[in-house]
Amino acid sequence: MKPIFRRVALIGKYQRPAAGPAASGSREIIDCIARFVVAQGCELALESETASHLDLAGYATLDVDGIGRQCDLCLVVGGDGTMLGVGRRLASYGTPLVGINQGRLGFITDIPLDSYQDALQPILHGEYEEDVRPLMQACVMREGVCVFEALALNDVVVNRGSTSGMVELRIEVDGVFVANQRADGMIVASPTGSTAYALSAGGPLLHPSIPGWVLVPIAPHTLSNRPIVLPDAGEVAIEVVGGRDMSANFDMQSLASLQHGDRILVRRSAHRVCFLHPRGWSYFSTLRKKLRWNEGGS
Repeated sequence: MKPIFRRVALIGKYQRPAAGPAASGSREIIDCIARFVVAQGCELALESETASHLDLAGYATLDVDGIGRQCDLCLVVGGDGTMLGVGRRLASYGTPLVGINQGRLGFITDIPLDSYQDALQPILHGEYEEDVRPLMQACVMREGVCVFEALALNDVVVNRGSTSGMVELRIEVDGVFVANQRADGMIVASPTGSTAYALSAGGPLLHPSIPGWVLVPIAPHTLSNRPIVLPDAGEVAIEVVGGRDMSANFDMQSLASLQHGDRILVRRSAHRVCFLHPRGWSYFSTLRKKLRWNEGGS
């Protein structure tokens, strides 16, 4: 049976230079996965940075935009951080993604490296679960001008510097004043990001099918300031009222320095990311495994 994905791209740990024994191991892993995909009858293209860093020759190469324009599927080998970066860049093309976990936790890169063949072969032939996740569109407004703009799959975080005190933030939702908060910062997280920084700051888990965000204060001065779940159809505005050495982080991979009076606006993006999982995958089984729920039970 021929695969339903004719042209498949493969991306390794993105923008990580190769050096030493670890690089040799990564090269062997990527090469083995590439050979397996070709053996399934697919045309394979290596992402050009991956091929260059790992010194892999003999394969067609494409940059990330080329992958989006020309490939039917993208395999991402790494951890969730790698997947976040790739997901944002390919979202506008609608390219489905499969994550093979070479990192640590692996909420969205969920296929174990040691069993990728068993999971990947059925996916390539059309047997998979589809998991669509929304993206956040955020910008930093300064005196009415957008000075920084980014997409986020996990979260948008406004926080203080490592040596500064609390910040004071004014929160609005759809232009309606919510509260002034003194805290170490504020997190606006998507359902995907609800298992990341927002969870460690005391926020709830949001199922991926919920069209919402969670607004989570980081170490608030007033303990009654609690996380709140909001619909994602509106706009969240965070205005910097007080504090110093502040920044806005987008998936902890893009950074903007902030000034007093800056407004960080967060809206739902028009783009979404589509993950493909092995048949039988469920969100709850992922939570049980990754968060170690019910250890010792069935």
